[in-house]
Amino acid sequence: MSKYNNLWEYIQKNGSPSVKLSFAEIHDVAGIEIDHAFLSYKKELTQYGYQVGKISLKEKTVIFNKIG
Repeated sequence: MSKYNNLWEYIQKNGSPSVKLSFAEIHDVAGIEIDHAFLSYKKELTQYGYQVGKISLKEKTVIFNKIG
């Protein structure tokens, strides 16, 4: 079980073609701060039908895009 499973399930349940979340929203959903390890975990998201699009450190947001 990944530390980001709650986040992946949240994104999958959203069902939108594109989901934009702030770092704070990710913390609220996942229960943990987003950190550098996120880059290693992001590949798990494809199992949920999404992929990580753009990570903006300036805006402190992440865009998740539906695959296909």
